[in-house]
Amino acid sequence: MATTGPDDPLRQRFVLDTSLFITEEIREGDEGVEPAVLRLLDQLARAKLELGISCYMAPSIHDELTLMLEDRDVSEEVFRKLDTWVIRKHPDHYGVTIPAEIVYGFIDEMSDRVDRGLRVSEEAVREAQSAEDTDADAAEQLTEADRIISRLRDKYRRTLRQGVLDSREDFDLLVLARELDAGVVTEDQGIITWAGEFGLRYIRGRSFPTLLEEYLRATEASNYDGEYRG
Repeated sequence: MATTGPDDPLRQRFVLDTSLFITEEIREGDEGVEPAVLRLLDQLARAKLELGISCYMAPSIHDELTLMLEDRDVSEEVFRKLDTWVIRKHPDHYGVTIPAEIVYGFIDEMSDRVDRGLRVSEEAVREAQSAEDTDADAAEQLTEADRIISRLRDKYRRTLRQGVLDSREDFDLLVLARELDAGVVTEDQGIITWAGEFGLRYIRGRSFPTLLEEYLRATEASNYDGEYRG
């Protein structure tokens, strides 16, 4: 087993997002969700035992991930390994301080997004009015209205939610990472953007398995060289 001291650069902490486990980017070939997640959890186990790397998850995110995995009918083995190798910890909502500048930035961004959302709604209203002014019969107008509403929902959702913190779970992840001085592992662009604002390290979920393998390989090579020289 590899030995690591408290100041070893490989001895790190990571806070994991649900997107790490669900993204197709961690799958190999035609691999399904369950084998990909099991392989990832086995990597986490090796990283913990051989390198002292610890992975954390806020309870709110753990609950969210559990529901996602249950919807995908994964086996109990997945949940057993998840509970064994990923530490659940509540973020310290009262002890962790957040600079006022970050809060101001969030308020400004949300204000701008609301304005853009209103413009998207106004465009949809004008489009619907144009549809009513045509000579189409009532049934055709209703169908066109349904299409306009569907497009409005998609554009409105992208405008207001894409690239921004839009849930308590996202905020819990960032607060916990700040508390632990840990790296953030996610595929969510909103979390990545705000990890930068929080001054946090981050890595995309798709790259995390490769990172762990490189750490493990480097440690194995170091141990081999040491034994050979001895």
